[in-house]
Amino acid sequence: MSAALPIREVEKPWGKDTLPAPFAAPEGKRIGEIWFEPPDALPQLLVKYIFTSEALSVQVHPSDAETLAKGLGRQGKEECWLIVDAEPEAKLGIGFQQPLSSEALRAAAQDGSIEDLMQWHKVRPGDFFYIPAGTVHAIGAGVSLIEVQQNSDITYRLYDYGRPRELHLDEGVAVAKGQPYPGEYKLSVPDRGDVTLVEGPLFRLDQIEGLPNEDAAMRYGARPLLVIPRKGMATIAGETVLPGGCGIAKDFDEVAFDANGACLIAQPLA
Repeated sequence: MSAALPIREVEKPWGKDTLPAPFAAPEGKRIGEIWFEPPDALPQLLVKYIFTSEALSVQVHPSDAETLAKGLGRQGKEECWLIVDAEPEAKLGIGFQQPLSSEALRAAAQDGSIEDLMQWHKVRPGDFFYIPAGTVHAIGAGVSLIEVQQNSDITYRLYDYGRPRELHLDEGVAVAKGQPYPGEYKLSVPDRGDVTLVEGPLFRLDQIEGLPNEDAAMRYGARPLLVIPRKGMATIAGETVLPGGCGIAKDFDEVAFDANGACLIAQPLA
């Protein structure tokens, strides 16, 4: 079995026909997402790139506890975003400027004022955001990012700028937290250096630059993990994975790192 995960290019009307390197959109197509198919050995996490030319809907995801309570199984979704490219005015909407009650949130979603009540974060490459379940969020136009998420397709759309798509106000308001976005969930990730980006409870995500130290293998244990090269290559069981790709390793010791490279390492914890 190949260590490199199969890639799925997803056309979206809000996608881009010019993508940041190393990607290239097929002629005449607007690519909104590039997915890496989750392997059987590690189905809990999904890695994708997202490319936007228009603002995406204001939405929210439930937690595992909430989907289990509804009899939907473990389908919660926590995610995180690493900005890889951004146009000058690119921004993300995450959380609210002031606390909102459920009633106020519903009314704002219905009349469109939710857009003005949200916190909008101007972004540049290297900005990182952790998005817990229940966080109201929206990706603006002109953004390219890496998303690492729980592998769930449950999304509740609260507002969509008047587009004729279904909204999910009852479900969304029931799980949404009408709160400001905690500052500690935002980081600036340098091109160089080792950085822990997420450490539980559901998954961990780290950046490792160059050759890892002797303690790194102990951090991940003898369990599968995903390797996402940002710079330089990684070699998994003798197979090369380059930037723009994602690979699975049976454990940390199976990965050979580029001394001049940098990789994201993702691993489920629950």
